[in-house]
Amino acid sequence: MPNRSDKRRKIAKRPTDEELCNCTVLRKAARRVSILYDRALDSAGVRLTQYALLAELDRTGPMTITELANAMVMERNGLGHNLQLLERDGLVRMEIGGDRRSRMIVMTEMGRQRLAEAKPLWRRAQKRFAAAFEAEEIHALRALLTIAVAADYGDGAAGG
Repeated sequence: MPNRSDKRRKIAKRPTDEELCNCTVLRKAARRVSILYDRALDSAGVRLTQYALLAELDRTGPMTITELANAMVMERNGLGHNLQLLERDGLVRMEIGGDRRSRMIVMTEMGRQRLAEAKPLWRRAQKRFAAAFEAEEIHALRALLTIAVAADYGDGAAGG
């Protein structure tokens, strides 16, 4: 059983603000929250990343791979992997774009049905997440994360 001096030593060894990695904390939070949503969506047969892609296509309609990657703030390679899974399962299909070099991603009727099946499960995860925080905290967190997505970090990457 640890005594009080052990606890004090542990607290004293915590990193200072300058030593904390913002990205690591964000990624830990994202992984933890993703687990919540993935478990909730499991019975619909989609993971959170796939649900998010279907929801974006539902909101916007067909998009090129580049447009969808930009909208989701994803690299094309990571997006490509997820799209292959959605295409394999018949939830999206690729069509030739306007200039014949580009590919349009189109959600299929099966994709719309899967999204409709998953939406109540997603809402349940939303409620579970919200139950862990005060309403003001949720709004503040979402606002801050939205700013973080759109921020110019001087790295050449486009914000959302």
